[in-house]
Amino acid sequence: MTAQILTMQPAALHEQATARLRQMLVEGLIAPGAKLNERALCEQLKLSRTPLREAIKTLAAEGLVELVPNRGAVALQLDEAAVLDTFEVMAGLEGLSGELAAQRVTPEELAEIEAMHYEMKAAYTRRDLSTYYRLNAAIHRAINAAARNPVLAATYNQVNTRLQALRFRSNQDGEKWTRAMQEHDRMVEALKRRDGAALREELVRHLQHKRDVVIEQLRAAAAVAGTGKA
Repeated sequence: MTAQILTMQPAALHEQATARLRQMLVEGLIAPGAKLNERALCEQLKLSRTPLREAIKTLAAEGLVELVPNRGAVALQLDEAAVLDTFEVMAGLEGLSGELAAQRVTPEELAEIEAMHYEMKAAYTRRDLSTYYRLNAAIHRAINAAARNPVLAATYNQVNTRLQALRFRSNQDGEKWTRAMQEHDRMVEALKRRDGAALREELVRHLQHKRDVVIEQLRAAAAVAGTGKA
């Protein structure tokens, strides 16, 4: 029993560290562009450096962390041009996912998406942004999975990783969060009708609204930084 625990523990610690660190990056607890302080993170997460470093490697492969020469691991930071380019690609991937999912989704998948949607709505009512975002991301992934196209899924996951933190922060404005929830209502209804054109349109519009909020936030942050430097 002891040997089994010892052999399983490193993998479990690495997975735990990856999940915790990913959440910190997505939810902005580690600011974009900030260097990951290994000593502080080890203390905060109650981990040794080995599982933490494995987690950082995993997140670097996902695109949430950049490994910068002579600086170490840094939280991903996208400039405005990169944000626009990434959202442009993501809109196409989201739209195609929706169109194919409307044709291919199974009754079981549809029931699961509906269940997550109702849970997400409850989180929205409680103003529980962390749970809302987790369910939101799961719904988008489920729609993508229902498209049944492995190449699309791999590309979607790769591009979406770059936007996770930005998408999370885009819901922090109450009015825009309400609009996003309404858009999700219409997405689920379109999927239930198996209306691929309508679902594509809703997904693309939803992502464009996210993009606009993110750009507003980036410009506001840049203006504040510029004022501070002055």
